[in-house]
Amino acid sequence: MATTSEWIAGARPRTLPAAAAPVLIGSGAAADVGAFAWLPAVLALGVALALQVGVNYANDYSDGVRGTDVDRVGPLRLTASAAARPGQVKGAAFASFGVAGVLGLALCAVSGHWWLLAVGVLCVLAAWYYTGGKHPYGYAGLGEVGVFVFFGLVATLGTTYTQADTLTWPSVLGAVGVGMIACGLLMVNNVRDIPTDVVAGKRTLAVRLGDYRARRWYAACILLPVVLGMVCAAWSPWALLVTVLLLPAALLVAPVMAGARGPLLVKVLAGTGMFELAYGVLLALGLAL
Repeated sequence: MATTSEWIAGARPRTLPAAAAPVLIGSGAAADVGAFAWLPAVLALGVALALQVGVNYANDYSDGVRGTDVDRVGPLRLTASAAARPGQVKGAAFASFGVAGVLGLALCAVSGHWWLLAVGVLCVLAAWYYTGGKHPYGYAGLGEVGVFVFFGLVATLGTTYTQADTLTWPSVLGAVGVGMIACGLLMVNNVRDIPTDVVAGKRTLAVRLGDYRARRWYAACILLPVVLGMVCAAWSPWALLVTVLLLPAALLVAPVMAGARGPLLVKVLAGTGMFELAYGVLLALGLAL
């Protein structure tokens, strides 16, 4: 029987910045046009966090029953380690999706945009079929596409739209930027797992690109968003706050480009999560000021 601490570890809290950052940026973009609203912002954050936890448990379950997580470096896998029964982990995933659904209903009611329910359904389907089902798209090298769309474009632009009833160029640039960092987060995770994924038949984008090109993809996903944030200064000069992240970006990219492996990439993974959160905070603040 898994302990409380093991369930928390299984939720992979280090990935939660990937859920919070786009909501922060979307809210900052709404504030930029004088339309920030606390309640929609809080509800959007709740939806994003619940979906992130749900997809983490769903991945734990699906990878565990497939045997993909038998030999991995990184956070505890509840299913693969037998700390929890597969059915329990699957139940935790759908409970998290349920929480996201309830909060999503409240967000639709507050904003008046009921068509967003369809977007919410797509989010849950994308979360489950990333590693679930007979033909998971994460195993076909399309994981980064899903992450970019749902944890970049949808989360950021959806947050802005539910508050401002419109989209702006800063919200679009921020959505692309934070989506790229989320892709980088997934890429460095998958670069670490290339040896075991090849054996398990998991054809992630990192596996398809190969170690050399995957590391350069990661570098681009970390460095280019800072440039996009700087472009936002054309609308809000305070967006230049993101230049503070140039040094942290270089410090993250350096070990990856130098060939870091195993536990060293686990540290980069944690650092990338914090980098994404810092990007969200600084760009949101820059747009709001």
